[in-house]
Amino acid sequence: MANRYAVILAAGQGTRMKSKLYKVLHPVCGKSMVQHVVDQVNELELEKIITIVGHGAEMVKETLGESVSYGLQEEQLGTAHAVMQASEYLDGKEGVTIVLCGDTPLITAETMEALLHCHEEEKAKATILTAHIENPTGYGRIIRNASGQVERIVEEKDASLEEKAVKEINTGTYCFDNKILFEVLQQVNNNNAQGEYYLPDVIEILQKQGKVVAAYQTPLFEETIGVNDRAALSKAEEIMRKRINEEHMRNGVTLIDPSQTYISADAVIGQDTVIYPGTFLHGEVIIGEECEIGPHSEVKESRIGNNTTIKQSVVHESKVGDGVNIGPFAHIRPQSILGDDIKIGNFVEVKKSTMGNGSKASHLSYVGDAEIGENVNLGCGSITVNYDGKNKYLTKVEDGAFVGCNVNLIAPVTVGKDAFIAAGSTITDNVPSDALSIARARQTTKEKYVSKLQDKKNS
Repeated sequence: MANRYAVILAAGQGTRMKSKLYKVLHPVCGKSMVQHVVDQVNELELEKIITIVGHGAEMVKETLGESVSYGLQEEQLGTAHAVMQASEYLDGKEGVTIVLCGDTPLITAETMEALLHCHEEEKAKATILTAHIENPTGYGRIIRNASGQVERIVEEKDASLEEKAVKEINTGTYCFDNKILFEVLQQVNNNNAQGEYYLPDVIEILQKQGKVVAAYQTPLFEETIGVNDRAALSKAEEIMRKRINEEHMRNGVTLIDPSQTYISADAVIGQDTVIYPGTFLHGEVIIGEECEIGPHSEVKESRIGNNTTIKQSVVHESKVGDGVNIGPFAHIRPQSILGDDIKIGNFVEVKKSTMGNGSKASHLSYVGDAEIGENVNLGCGSITVNYDGKNKYLTKVEDGAFVGCNVNLIAPVTVGKDAFIAAGSTITDNVPSDALSIARARQTTKEKYVSKLQDKKNS
């Protein structure tokens, strides 16, 4: 098998997106379009991947990191000019290069492999990825000769009525003999209305030289969609979401309403888990088996154990154990670690805290910057008072402690093992193990006070 390379074109600004964010960085199912392309390319056996950057180069590099090499197109002078920016890596090398656009997030490694296989089987110098579409308006048409060989690509503005009726279109993805590609790129000129150097001109030059030009028609046109505006971005999101959801369902996950379930491309979900409508899974989420997530829940960059339920709640950048019940209307903020068999009830917020196995905060509590041991009960309205306006401090509640309702724990403070805090207390000093702490004003009752006050008003 010949050496294989990839060039990904990602230098355009994308003015039709009407956005400050560069086009290829717009997300589809939580991942940038160009990252989708790179991830699929990485599934192939390639010697090198070069991404051509221009507008927003630093942001694209920050997104893709060291997974690819980079070529810089300082001026956007056309697709052929963009490919030439990879010459420092590829010029003169034997092998096959696949050229893709960074705004085609739906293309798959399987389709790329099929294109490469066709190119190698046909012993072609160039192979075009084509697709069949009922309404080909706006696309270049693939014109074949009587024997089915590619004769030329005709842009719509140059096509005759007969040629416009052709429904096989150029998708803008190609395979080339790498050495010949960089030789022919030197011959491409910009004698056109836009004054740009176009990659399809390489095809025309090769045809005139009598070189073999092949085409592979993908059966899935949707994979080739290029995103140029927000409407196309929405369509790509819809297709990608359907693809992701169907894969999870085939792997044993129940989605009650897939059209109302939003799962990132990087999410991993265990068998027999049920996802209810209105649920969003963002980024690298791992969910175990036999969980119930939703309805209307959001989980981001988190790991969820087995047999855990999250109802109408938010979990961000945290780790949740097995057999945990969260919600409804709870908020697990970043850097929280919840052990097994924990209960986090309605209107409870946990932030940058750990909770040991079997502990519970059933309702209306705030747990921030805290270390909560095992089998701890945090009563309704219990609060860790962690912030003095300048610094944040740690609260420790050791195993088996019972914190009554409406208790304020003024950090830094430690509640010892099996200690008991009476309801309504404000705790400012450490509580020893096995102790009862009461920190509230003594109740005063003035009998018949209301009647006396009324008599005074009437006098």
